Amino acid sequence: MSHVEHINPRMLSWARETSGLSVPAAAEKLGLKDSAQASASEKLLALEAGRRPVSQTRLQKAASVYHRPLITFYLAEPPRRGDRGEDFRTVTTGVATADNFVLDTLLRDIRARQQMLREVLESLEEAKLLTFVASARIESGATRVAASIRETLGVSIESQQRASNPGTLFSLLRTAAERVGIFVLLLGDIGSYHSDIGEDVFRGFAISDDEAPIVVINDNDAVTARGFTLVHELAHIWLGATGVSGAPDLASANTVERFCNDVAGEFFLPSGLVIDLSRLRGADINSILREISVLAERWNVSQAAVAYRLARNQWIDGATASLLFGMFRERWLREKQRIRDTRGDDESGPSYFVVRRSRLGAGLLDVVRRALRGEVLTHTKAAKILGVRPSSVEPLLREHPRAGATRAP
Repeated sequence: MSHVEHINPRMLSWARETSGLSVPAAAEKLGLKDSAQASASEKLLALEAGRRPVSQTRLQKAASVYHRPLITFYLAEPPRRGDRGEDFRTVTTGVATADNFVLDTLLRDIRARQQMLREVLESLEEAKLLTFVASARIESGATRVAASIRETLGVSIESQQRASNPGTLFSLLRTAAERVGIFVLLLGDIGSYHSDIGEDVFRGFAISDDEAPIVVINDNDAVTARGFTLVHELAHIWLGATGVSGAPDLASANTVERFCNDVAGEFFLPSGLVIDLSRLRGADINSILREISVLAERWNVSQAAVAYRLARNQWIDGATASLLFGMFRERWLREKQRIRDTRGDDESGPSYFVVRRSRLGAGLLDVVRRALRGEVLTHTKAAKILGVRPSSVEPLLREHPRAGATRAP
């Protein structure tokens, strides 16, 4: 007999209704058959009312038919309308429908995990209002918001410059964000490399929740770009603006997205500490590239982020910046292909659990670990939050979190 899943049956009716399927149509797609005792539709209504048990096989079928992540069905209540936030991407033409579908699935999955995580924090009696969430306004100005983020994270300009490379700086910022209660995940697929979502589809995603805010960064993007994306998404949290973001775009008409880029630009290349480069106006591309390279290395940020900042300061024009963005993108695509080719011949890379820990972050792992030890979370639900199989939960949690990466008391 198939294993029975203990879920809120309301989630079944919610998933069916939001997928646009009638009861008869859904019953047919789920493989329910008429019998002498009940019709297929009556059987489905009984499942949705909690009068019939839901098997694991049936639940997996429902997830496929209704196009919902399996974790969704374990929520206590259906997600509120609009919980996936606003699409802040400014360049979506050319993005394949299939890519947007995978992205949409990922966003639903993250939102479902976040709701379960919030419930866990409440069970641990650790839920508290994070005052920095939705504390800023665009009228405050990018400089002031960047300063607020820096002060809250406790990351000085000196420590930023002391980082040995962009990857080290990103780790510093991520640990600081986790310490104050923001969960930072590196995710660019929905559980398999076959479902990879390119950085041209999305760069980051922020859930601006006042108890369990989450930032997702596409780990298919370059390591050098992750720090800028993280601070950009933190700016979304400071504004209380949940949504998905794309690459920096000088022509963006979206006020929120442009402002968050400016906040990240101010954070990484602070006004007053970057020399005036207005002399670059009209300079040849090689001269501009040399200056960008120097600034990128000094401040541990991507060259594209430097080009964006120079353009916003009007030290280079928009056409030059767009040309540079294209050059940097082509270079990254070549590097990605080289990495894929190298990885195909090399089987000595990091283990599954090392990669998974890195993607999930010490902050999330620490909360789940303590919830399991405190018996407020089952291994099944822990697996849903972590996005792994139940058998992988304990091996994943064996490594202790990084010092200082736990949630603030």
